[in-house]
Amino acid sequence: MFPGERRVAIVPAVLPALKKLGIDVVIEQGAGEAAGFPDTAYADQATIGSRADIFQSEIVAAVRTLGANPSHGAADVSLIRAGQLIIGFAEPLTAGAAARTIAERGGVLAAMELVPRITRAQSMDALSSMATVVGYKAVLLAATTLPRMFPMLNTAAGTVAAARVFVVGAGVAGLQAIATARRLGARVEAYDVRPAVKEQIQSLGARFVEMPIEASNAQDKGGYATAQDESFYRRQREMMMKTVATTDVVITTAAIPGKKSPILVTAEMVAAMPPGSVIVDLAAERGGNCELTVPDEVVVRHGVTILGPTNLAASVPYHASQMYARNVVTLIQHLVQREKGADGKASGSPQLVLNMDDEITKEIVVTKDGTVVHPRVRELEAVG
Repeated sequence: MFPGERRVAIVPAVLPALKKLGIDVVIEQGAGEAAGFPDTAYADQATIGSRADIFQSEIVAAVRTLGANPSHGAADVSLIRAGQLIIGFAEPLTAGAAARTIAERGGVLAAMELVPRITRAQSMDALSSMATVVGYKAVLLAATTLPRMFPMLNTAAGTVAAARVFVVGAGVAGLQAIATARRLGARVEAYDVRPAVKEQIQSLGARFVEMPIEASNAQDKGGYATAQDESFYRRQREMMMKTVATTDVVITTAAIPGKKSPILVTAEMVAAMPPGSVIVDLAAERGGNCELTVPDEVVVRHGVTILGPTNLAASVPYHASQMYARNVVTLIQHLVQREKGADGKASGSPQLVLNMDDEITKEIVVTKDGTVVHPRVRELEAVG
């Protein structure tokens, strides 16, 4: 179990879908309790077993596999069997050695963070699911930390001005943060290097902060923001100073898959913010967008509180687990097939089918047949 992890990969509501595939489910004892799913909730449709029992299965679904759980995942390595499908977050772009270890055991690793952002794969997109939870919770953290209220209020004691919130990055987490802050009554501004998201920001009632600098190849084919050179970030920081200096809450979400997070909020910018202001740095796990962020710690500098949570989705484990479990089951439905009888109905045992020409399968499968097969992971290994 990863420290602080409260999510579970399978929830009771998805068990009928797995049963329809002909899959018998074994749930590790106590696995869902922290998320609000006790063993009794599974008992009618699944078997409750030990961790060793789980690894007797052809498919093992987890929230975090070895690469994303280095402190405790090593204990599972000896349990991995040849041909076994392991599904979960795996950090393959930064933990290539872990992927290689799974390959050496003969395991088939399907990394949830590599699900392509295409229409067919939307229901498998766990990164987007978790980002929805993270964006929502980030605003609640900011609201409870900020020494003022978010909405404008007209009271007998006078008028309370609305808090000003600035969201940097308008991906799924950023857009959810904008929507949540607006629902709480804050005045919201947002910025993203991708001009295409301007309309999305405005549709949520926020003001798009214009910066007359042009990013080179602002997004990749999956819609993710791409890394820029240092001169771009320097000009960006200079232009952001004015906005940050008049903001009560800054929420940063700029994370680049497999790379260190760019510094967007400098110590100088923090010093210019009003006393009591709050920064929630959602990129803390990869170093942070704020120069003063310390992962998983609360830092106070120049009267500004800087929060750097690294596993925020686990703080809302019930709904995070619901969403993640649906992503996992949809992926299993994509990879597992049953032969159809003469009547057109599925029959026989479910079989794992890895069509490496399929756009989804070739992107998510990291290891197969005893080797690392994912091109990007192999390329990073070669560079390393």
